[in-house]
Amino acid sequence: MYHSKISGLGYYVPENIVTNDDLAKKMDTNDEWIQERTGIQERRHIIRGEDTTTSMGVKAAKIAIERSGVANEDIDFVIFATLSPDYYFPGPGVLVQRDLGLRTVGALDVRNQCSGFVYAISIADQYIKTGMYKNVLVIGSELHSTGLDMTTRGRGVSVIFGDGAGAAVLSREEDLSKGILSTHLHSEGQHAEELSLVAPGMGKRWVTDIIADNDPNDESYYPYMNGQFVFKNAVVRFSEVINEGLQANNLQVSDINLLVPHQANLRISQFIQHKFRLTDDQVFNNIQKYGNTTAASIPIALTEAWEQGKIKSGDLVVLAAFGSGFTWGSVIIRW
Repeated sequence: MYHSKISGLGYYVPENIVTNDDLAKKMDTNDEWIQERTGIQERRHIIRGEDTTTSMGVKAAKIAIERSGVANEDIDFVIFATLSPDYYFPGPGVLVQRDLGLRTVGALDVRNQCSGFVYAISIADQYIKTGMYKNVLVIGSELHSTGLDMTTRGRGVSVIFGDGAGAAVLSREEDLSKGILSTHLHSEGQHAEELSLVAPGMGKRWVTDIIADNDPNDESYYPYMNGQFVFKNAVVRFSEVINEGLQANNLQVSDINLLVPHQANLRISQFIQHKFRLTDDQVFNNIQKYGNTTAASIPIALTEAWEQGKIKSGDLVVLAAFGSGFTWGSVIIRW
């Protein structure tokens, strides 16, 4: 049995910065309203034709691979987490395998939205622990901006999300005191429709239905979120799954060196920080700059924290996420 460790990290965000004031020119909102509810000041949106979910993932992956010291030919498997694939099918995992020029290794797509990267890390960890693979490339990438309702009607959702990608290379670690100590995953599908995008989908409204109706008021192909309900569930599940991870490893809250939560809403992160009595140095947030980048948010934040020297050898790092599905999870890492 082995452990897996994060041997390389990288992220990419588009250069195009969209401020709250920029959004106020498109919809009835303002900087104060957005910051008060979400903590977001700006986010990144692609310029059409310059980036895709896959291309952003590839750019982040190249940085992670270079930093890991692992050669392209030594990548054994690819896991790509996203809710915004380039195509309905195939998923972006195989496109990454192609664009990076990797061997004909397996490629898996994870569709767990905000908790997608945590789920993907858990899968990679299990492959490495069992000895099946030595080096697994894990990517979280999202392109939200081209699929949002950028009008007053959609402001409750559209002001929150941004584009970007993050990546990690997980490698075999023989020292069982280091690396990923445990992962913890959960779901509660009874609330699936509280944060969802139902069309186009085979179940209710496919492309042919949308075209046939030609209804300008059809909102089924825009994201829907019951914000207050999601917030109330998120703060409970975040707390539970962080405690679950600590208890599984006989650790205390005081042992945490850095908590990197999914960047859903700064108010959620602040609630959790206050509940666990963590200092500002123990929690890393960057939603102020990038908005909610869903599956990309944790790897972007984790990479920035590492680049800023906030993670050192021996540190206990906790990743936690909650999102659509509802799905949630945590990862406990001894760096």
